[in-house]
Amino acid sequence: MEAMEKKRWYRLDNAALIYSAIQKEEYSAIYRFSAVMTRKVDPLSLQRAVDRTLIRFPLFRTRIRRGLFWYYLEPNDAPGPFVKPDISNCCQPVRFQEDNGWLVRFYYYEHRISFEAFHALADGAGALFFFRALLAVYLRELGEDIPCEGLPDMDAPPPPEEMEDAYLRYARRGKLLSLNDKSAYQALGTPEPFYTFHVTMGFLPLDKLRKVAKSYNASVTEYLAAVFLESLMAKQAREKPRRCKPVALAVPINLRPHFPSATLRNFILTVRPSVDPALGEYTFPELVAQVHHYMRLHITKQEMRAQFTRNVLFQQNKLLQIVPVWVKDLVLGMTYSFVGTRPYSATFTNPGPFRVPRSMADHIQHMEVILGQSYVPRVNCACISYGNTVELSFAGTVKETEVERDFFRHLVREGIPVRVTSNR
Repeated sequence: MEAMEKKRWYRLDNAALIYSAIQKEEYSAIYRFSAVMTRKVDPLSLQRAVDRTLIRFPLFRTRIRRGLFWYYLEPNDAPGPFVKPDISNCCQPVRFQEDNGWLVRFYYYEHRISFEAFHALADGAGALFFFRALLAVYLRELGEDIPCEGLPDMDAPPPPEEMEDAYLRYARRGKLLSLNDKSAYQALGTPEPFYTFHVTMGFLPLDKLRKVAKSYNASVTEYLAAVFLESLMAKQAREKPRRCKPVALAVPINLRPHFPSATLRNFILTVRPSVDPALGEYTFPELVAQVHHYMRLHITKQEMRAQFTRNVLFQQNKLLQIVPVWVKDLVLGMTYSFVGTRPYSATFTNPGPFRVPRSMADHIQHMEVILGQSYVPRVNCACISYGNTVELSFAGTVKETEVERDFFRHLVREGIPVRVTSNR
């Protein structure tokens, strides 16, 4: 069985091809999820849990290889990945030839368990499914009774559906759509020396956040996206440009609720709500309405399928298939440098509530999420909720802090209490 698995390899999904192509020494598409537990972490138990969980999830037990025409994943039987004490500058770039080729990392500090992953492996939904299972196994290693109800059976073979490329499954011929690639305000800041990664977190009550969002007839994601847009518009206004550019967010959308799939790999699409300050001033209620209606108008099965089908057909182009991978890397890397970040000002992601079975609930204080550095020097925002606690993080490699300051000040003005921490 092991010998057979060593011969297996997996094509990268459409999103993973981009993440691997734009990978460079000072940049990787990395994200982090953390669980702050009610008791101090036992690293030996955590290491046993990592070893056991990876057996059940072969996707996260892979390394990336550079073939003649494409990158691909293959099973990684090297020692590791090893649990390590946490570091101050998280989400550091991966290097495919280092650390035995592992694309996942595990850290601990006091009560915190952290899991980092290279985005070519999985999106946030897939990573959270894995992380939930890891936490369950860790608690069992500590002697807690955690039934399998609502959790994957660690003794059962992994279902093939978890390795599915869902983009290929749902792509359909027909009219193709592309995202609006109009150039947006870039919200750049003063870059810090490599690798100085600033993270500022805010913790706030979910019930009060929902109440305020509902007062604008918006969801939590729509409301927070509008606050972020307002903060970015204020930054641009302070810079006194001769002509203001549109301010836009890249908001990843989980496609699984729209196109059912059990895949743990990437299955997301990005929508870009935006406003153009050159058209005139916007009140905050107008900003919320703009985001609300944009999201409701564009998050449809028809439009999203047309968008990712376009990407899949590009990947399947016969001429592109025979172009050597180093040429693809060069062209995709240069293209992304010039136009990849141009249509949006920052990224905002909300993977939603982190839910666990009742047997696990009392062992977790709260959850945290951090997006790794942007391709250009600016901050990104991510949030996750657990119970009645929402964690919002701003992360980037820039010196300035005005965007996150304006963001949290707005929430406080709306009557939402915020507790802020930072590694600065």
